[in-house]
Amino acid sequence: MTKQQLIEKISGMAGISKVAAGDALNAALDGITSALKKGQKVSLIGFGTFSVLKRKARVGRNPKTGDVIKIPACRAPKFSAGKELKTAVK
Repeated sequence: MTKQQLIEKISGMAGISKVAAGDALNAALDGITSALKKGQKVSLIGFGTFSVLKRKARVGRNPKTGDVIKIPACRAPKFSAGKELKTAVK
């Protein structure tokens, strides 16, 4: 499902315009993104939890040449599905 298809689905289910549904979706995604940038956790009960995973610096290999490369430390987004979402997908 694409973002546009999701906007259409939200619009139909909520009985609002596609513009309003798009604005609501963008606001929700921006809110989640800004919270993760601050290192906060976002929990949506029944759906899941968005959090930030801190990865340590490590040594890796270039798969093409086999050369050793240094991979710097970074922060990556993580999503853990909630119980209701897992049950619904089963």
